Amino acid sequence: MDQLTRKSRLEFNKLQKRLRRNVGRAIADYSMIEEGDKVMVCLSGGKDSYGMLEVLRSLQRSAPVNFDLVAVNLDQKQPGFPEHVLPAYLDTLDMEYHIVERDTYSVVKSVVPEGKTTCGICSRLRRGTLYGFAEQIGATKIALGHHRDDIVETLFLNLFYAGRLKAMPPKLLADDKRNIIIRPLAYCTEQDLDDFAQAKNFPIIPCNLCGSQENLQRQVIKQMLQDWDKQHPGRVETIFSALQRVSPSQLADNSLFNFHDLALQRDSLEEDPAQQAEHAANPEDVVQFINALNI
Repeated sequence: MDQLTRKSRLEFNKLQKRLRRNVGRAIADYSMIEEGDKVMVCLSGGKDSYGMLEVLRSLQRSAPVNFDLVAVNLDQKQPGFPEHVLPAYLDTLDMEYHIVERDTYSVVKSVVPEGKTTCGICSRLRRGTLYGFAEQIGATKIALGHHRDDIVETLFLNLFYAGRLKAMPPKLLADDKRNIIIRPLAYCTEQDLDDFAQAKNFPIIPCNLCGSQENLQRQVIKQMLQDWDKQHPGRVETIFSALQRVSPSQLADNSLFNFHDLALQRDSLEEDPAQQAEHAANPEDVVQFINALNI
């Protein structure tokens, strides 16, 4: 029994260190949190936002910059929503928090036909409310609990259903330029956050505004990515890495790369050996060139 306990404790310590490391690296890579920031941590009651708050509080104690954290939950007045759960939990943390009450539930139900997905309009209403509240309390950053898997899923949702090459950036200036959104969990996996939530026994509150909605497009994409990762471990990580290494000249967006004004520059280019091989006159020349380099 003691050995099992020690093993579990060791595994949890590794998990916690990995989450701290990934969050710290994301914050550093994208300058998410700076000296004097007041970070509004959006707490939904789900595993991801609980984990985000816990890791940020841990990093706050050892970070090289000083910053404040304030937890904010939006009570959307869903029937049966356990209003006492989050305040009771936050009271144990000895930190500033706010519960914002807005009846977005009635709005969503009044405009979305029965049986249709509600996530889109619900998300927009929630975002608008939280953005306004961030200004009200003087928050300089808004932290959302989207993890690496969320970001990759969003990439494929936009690719398959909207015809756009777009995901969720780790850091974003809102369209109205009045808020900066950060995603400290951008390098964290959903599995790690799930394991962390179970180990910490967070009081999870499920989102039941829209029912289970098992056939949501996001669920289809999630299952596809999980199947890919089982067949080829590390594929989701590779896809996320691709988002950090974009080559606009290898795509087809005229607004990102000036295709119109491309011009030959043969006299000014000094090609490297690989380019010389690529531009050789015929396959035999390529073979000879490679053999000469002992490749």
